[in-house]
Amino acid sequence: MHALLAFTPIILIVVLMAVFNKPAKIAMPIAWLLAAVIGLTVWQMDIMKVLGFSVFGLLKAVDVLLIIFGAILILNTLKKSGAMSVISGGFNNISKDRRVQAIIIGWMFGAFIEGAAGFGTPAALAAPLLVGLGFPAVAAAMVGLVMNSTPVSFGAVGTPVAMTMTVLSSTLQSLGVDPAVFEKNITLFVGLGHGIVGTFIPLLVISLMTKIYGKNKKFSDGLKAAPFAIFAGLAFTLPYTLIAAFIGKELPSLLGALIGLVITMFAAKRGFLVPKNTWEFPAREEWDSEWTGGKIEENKPSSMPMIKAWMPYVLIAAILVITRIPGVGLKEWLNTLLIRIPNVLGSGLDYTLAWAYNPGIVPFILIALISFLLYRMTGQEVKEVLKSTGKQMTGAAIALFAGVAMVQLMLNSNVNNADLPSMMRAMAQALADISGRFYIVVAPFIGVLGAFISGSNTVSNNLFAGLQFEAANILDMPEVLIVALQVMGGAIGNMICVNNVVAVCATVSTSGKEGKLIRTNMLPMFIYSVAAIIVIGIFIYSGMDPVPIAPPAPPVPVLPLP
Repeated sequence: MHALLAFTPIILIVVLMAVFNKPAKIAMPIAWLLAAVIGLTVWQMDIMKVLGFSVFGLLKAVDVLLIIFGAILILNTLKKSGAMSVISGGFNNISKDRRVQAIIIGWMFGAFIEGAAGFGTPAALAAPLLVGLGFPAVAAAMVGLVMNSTPVSFGAVGTPVAMTMTVLSSTLQSLGVDPAVFEKNITLFVGLGHGIVGTFIPLLVISLMTKIYGKNKKFSDGLKAAPFAIFAGLAFTLPYTLIAAFIGKELPSLLGALIGLVITMFAAKRGFLVPKNTWEFPAREEWDSEWTGGKIEENKPSSMPMIKAWMPYVLIAAILVITRIPGVGLKEWLNTLLIRIPNVLGSGLDYTLAWAYNPGIVPFILIALISFLLYRMTGQEVKEVLKSTGKQMTGAAIALFAGVAMVQLMLNSNVNNADLPSMMRAMAQALADISGRFYIVVAPFIGVLGAFISGSNTVSNNLFAGLQFEAANILDMPEVLIVALQVMGGAIGNMICVNNVVAVCATVSTSGKEGKLIRTNMLPMFIYSVAAIIVIGIFIYSGMDPVPIAPPAPPVPVLPLP
């Protein structure tokens, strides 16, 4: 009964967003209010504790919102200045083969934008570019969405992993576990899991593309480009995995894609592993009416040099590398510049913001300010960039404030007068009881569900990372590896999440065809999820436990009086 009540706010979010099509900025505050009411009545929490845990969550959301603001600000600056038009145009003359174009733009360029900005922007940028090259609009949307999966867990310079640690840090500290050690291992195994499975995503996508949108309707037309597709897969996933293992969560997607993009474009231009026969879509007059959309609004044209257009991203990558490598010394120093609020509203929780180390401020906002001068943008253009960024932020801010507040309340609800476990542990116990040792099969699909309803790997981790940790702890399974499946599942769910599908369809003028796109993307979503279960399952069932944490002690039996 208590587990069902604990699930109620999550169920409410699913119903409001998936059934009634309410945005996250409406669903999340209502769910927080319901969680607070349940906490006050059933869990018999003190009202100041409810407020304290919620305000602590509001403050923790600031960390993530700074990153989102900075990422969107950079993107809008590039679009308004004309730099994005120059970047897009640079891809046009590399190869005429549609399979190669899909890989370079959907996989490599999309991964780079994901690493820098995230939050639905990669597919929304890649899809119109593909349409401009001659792709059917729905095919371009499918390529953009499915390709934008592997890089998502480290998108927006590691925001999804940062949110996971935001959710778990207080729990880890209470268990005597160093959050930095846990984060390092989460980053490693998410990188390994995505690196192994993601290598084959370009091949899977172009095979689906040739089967659905090709003249011959054959998977084999995509498989003929397998050497180049796997090469391109490795060009990204090898540096991606190595960076995750040795540097950290901020750079695998951003730097891995930058390295892979240069390698893949050079290889394609030289014809290395490129199929001898160029593959093309059927003649336009043969296209199914369901494949196309209306006219797409083009980026602002510009004649600036390519190096100037790319300069903000080059500077961002350079600053992130310099400030994230421990040996340089800047990482340690930046983390000493803190804003600290002890014992938030008597909650017993201390809020700390390492503002100088937050990538939203350094480098994103810093480079955006430099870019205003670099591109000689007018005061009016800067004003429009700031205005559009603020408008885009509003919904995300409301959703994240309420979402993180709700999760912190549920995680800390063990502080109550009803002698009940926390709501998160009650939910985890119920899932553990139902699935038992087969919980590994459930874990990634919980992440997928979170992304589907919220449109974000970050929000999915906010909702469910605590639950996954608790379930693993109850089942005495490796918490790091189960939470890694959550983080991977949240990325995989980007293929089908409602928000991203709606956004991409809007950018390629195919609104109304969202259902068709979601149905098409269900297959690669399922394949990726099963592959992730197999890869992480091998680690789990080989006995690996990177950060051992003692399971909860069984209840002490009460003996009857003689």
